[in-house]
Amino acid sequence: MPISIRLSEDIDKRLDFLARQTGRTKAFYIREALMKKIDDLEDYYLAADVLERIRKGEEATHSSAEMRKDLGLDD
Repeated sequence: MPISIRLSEDIDKRLDFLARQTGRTKAFYIREALMKKIDDLEDYYLAADVLERIRKGEEATHSSAEMRKDLGLDD
């Protein structure tokens, strides 16, 4: 799926240089960077969303003692 993004001049120049030196495309390096960072972005933003819901009282929380009891681990 094609996506269009705007890059700063500095990043564009760095990508151009890297692509020329290695014979790969800028798109290759953009995909590589995204694949390496997407897990961190998902973890951060999805956790921040849950934290906001907890703070607003929209998300339930459970203590470790409750979970141990519910799972029968304290027997």
